[in-house]
Order: sequence, then C-alpha cells, then structure tokens
Amino acid sequence: MKKLARFFVNVKKEMKKVRWPKKKEMIKFSTATIVIVCFFMLFFSACDGIISLIVKVFS
Repeated sequence: MKKLARFFVNVKKEMKKVRWPKKKEMIKFSTATIVIVCFFMLFFSACDGIISLIVKVFS
C-alpha cells in the first residue's frame, strides 16, 4: 500500500513539471497530424490501387 501511495505522489510531482501546449500550438499540431495522416492515406491507397491493377493484369 505504501508503494502505491508513493507512486501517486510521484505522479503528482511529475504532472506539475508538464508543460501543456497553448491553444494555438494545439491547433497547429492537430492540423499537421491530420494533414500527414491524409497524405499517407492517399499515398497507400494509390499504392494499393496500382498493385491491384498490376495483379489483375498478370493474373
């Protein structure tokens, strides 16, 4: 029980050290993440389509 209490005390100390992003930073980071995910979604969809076309041609 003592270890559990010490764990939560340490968690509280560490949470005080965290620098939370401001609203403007959060919007910028979220936008960048969404753009990157969409780019890779389109890229891998195109790769899948091309590979599927090649498989159909040679099958």
